[in-house]
Amino acid sequence: KLLFNLNLQMKYRRLGKTEIFVSEIGFGAWGIGGISKGATSYGPTDDNSSIRALNCALDSGINFFDTSNVYGGGHSESLIGKTLLKFRNRVLIATKVGLVNYDEPADFSIKNLSTSLKGSLKRLKTDYIDLLQLHNPSPHVIQNNHDILTWVDQLKKKGIIRAFGVSVKSPKEGIEAIEQLRVESVQVNLNLLDHRAIESGLMKSATTNQVSLIARTPLCFGFLSGKINKTTHFDKQDHRSRWSNRQIQNWIEGSKKVLSCKTDFSSQTNTQFALRFCLSYSRVTTAIPGALNELEVKENIKASDLGPLQDDEIQEAQKTYHKFQFLFENKNLKNNYER
Repeated sequence: KLLFNLNLQMKYRRLGKTEIFVSEIGFGAWGIGGISKGATSYGPTDDNSSIRALNCALDSGINFFDTSNVYGGGHSESLIGKTLLKFRNRVLIATKVGLVNYDEPADFSIKNLSTSLKGSLKRLKTDYIDLLQLHNPSPHVIQNNHDILTWVDQLKKKGIIRAFGVSVKSPKEGIEAIEQLRVESVQVNLNLLDHRAIESGLMKSATTNQVSLIARTPLCFGFLSGKINKTTHFDKQDHRSRWSNRQIQNWIEGSKKVLSCKTDFSSQTNTQFALRFCLSYSRVTTAIPGALNELEVKENIKASDLGPLQDDEIQEAQKTYHKFQFLFENKNLKNNYER
């Protein structure tokens, strides 16, 4: 009961320099999109379960919902639009533009960005987006951004978007985006098994420039739940089935090591410990774990109520991470990690 009690206090943090305050635990909506062209997520989903999860999140104090036009080919956006329409004034919707689908080249032309945004607004059943993000732009796009910045400024003046950010492939692109794009936020991979955002200089740059970090993959696709072991079988429609066995075993063993840094085992789950790690960094405005059902939402939200990790836990996690080799053996599989 202690782990899933909903009488919890969700905390909120400012998004960049804006007046937007975001729940520390957000809702990563990649999974509820189901199958995407060119990139599977976790396989087919049950829309009724997804809708219950979205409602549970809203009732639990989550106000930040992160999606994209390519998640399930727009299905993720449609579910959010259908479910949260009546509560639009209580929710913050973040979506992305730039990708057509996962197996076609990205298109950051103003024409495509505008078409993509128009489609997202329709599916989300809204006339504005709280946070619009470029979806994995290349260094070339980030550095040659004059048209995009003009377009963004016009959207802000018209009230079509409230804030502008970028979702990046790696921390390097995040640093460049802060320097070149005047973003309010950078969405980047960050978890107990991936400290690159911390050690690359991105965290420092974000702090200096008052840019928010959005922690993507905070549970490393469920590996940090501690529930995945050597006997776990992934369905062929689950993106994790496409990773090499060496990568999977690396994450299983690595998860055991970093989760052993937890000092309090009675009042938190592995999932909550992993989310608290992300929230221990003040520049992280929100962590956005995926959630496919109500139970996952209820488990996630307690991380905010529990607060940051203790300093010694963070130091031990960092020390353990440095002994652990993060692998990417097949470049073609990185699309799912970068999403």
